[in-house]
Amino acid sequence: MSRYNDAYLQRQMKIVNAGLGQFIHFNSATEQFCVMPDDVKDWEWQMENRTGIRKYPFDEKTWNPDQLDCRQWAEASGKLGAGFACLTAKHHEGFCIWPTKTTEHCVRNAKCTRDVVGEYLEAYRSAGIDAGLYFSMLDLNERIGQYHCTRGQVEFTKAQLEELLTQYGEIPFLIIDGWHAKWGGPRYEDMNYTEMENFIKSIQPDCLILNHSCENNLDHTDLVFFENAAGQDVPENFTGPGAGGNILTNHWFWKADDSKLELKSAQWAMERIQRFNAHNTAFLINASPNCRGLLDENLVERFEEIGKLYRKPEPLKAVPEGWLTKWWKDFPLERRGEIEYEYNALLHDRL
Repeated sequence: MSRYNDAYLQRQMKIVNAGLGQFIHFNSATEQFCVMPDDVKDWEWQMENRTGIRKYPFDEKTWNPDQLDCRQWAEASGKLGAGFACLTAKHHEGFCIWPTKTTEHCVRNAKCTRDVVGEYLEAYRSAGIDAGLYFSMLDLNERIGQYHCTRGQVEFTKAQLEELLTQYGEIPFLIIDGWHAKWGGPRYEDMNYTEMENFIKSIQPDCLILNHSCENNLDHTDLVFFENAAGQDVPENFTGPGAGGNILTNHWFWKADDSKLELKSAQWAMERIQRFNAHNTAFLINASPNCRGLLDENLVERFEEIGKLYRKPEPLKAVPEGWLTKWWKDFPLERRGEIEYEYNALLHDRL
């Protein structure tokens, strides 16, 4: 049976119909760069893209969110009106906020050894919010990047994904970053997309991949992802399926002055949410817990303001004209153009 069938379309549409999501950036950068050095914002971009020199290695032993409360995050997500959420299980630095067996660079060796991934998933599922995970293929700690990615490192990455996909129940989607991206990560020549997609879906066939591929097609993703905070906007002729996200603060990860920061307004957020939703593209608003593991009150209050203004659009009941598909990839190369044309012509009648 085709992987790209009606059930696959329904899973895409579920994210689009959710309309609004919460993106939680909580990882080593929360602690490491809460007071920023002059040459770093959220991660060591210079190492991956210019110098190749690691200036700020993170000592996992210092990780200590001593008031961690994922239930507070989930409550804030409910106030926002989010239908789904995503947590940075591993960001570009490489620190794993679950007790992985693949590396010592994880919470298992931290001052606070709590399994953040597990607690997050339990809290959000209990709140009735679809909970996915973010995972970076780029890993500075393991030196996996655009200029270096061995076969062994591909297998290392698979082992981490396997843990996340086998130890925590159903994961409806993975947001993948740092993979043949404009800002770095292993190239598809070294970490093949089809191989990794097949691996993920051999474990959880229903798990959607939302890859920061910077492409307006589904060649390397299941939904097009627009990094709106980096200037990527949804095109006027785009009709889905897509997702995108932005920040109310100045950075994805928490900074020491965020609790006193004048956040972007609820109206600012609404303008972006509505524009993206109008193009069958869900929108994620970032949440950045502080070093102690809590969301600052000003951020929670802004979420509530947005939630009072937000009205979810009418759910799609049929696939709109121009909806991207990759169902045709199941067919031989020489027939793909013909099959895709025929399939797109039938989409409106099938759902």
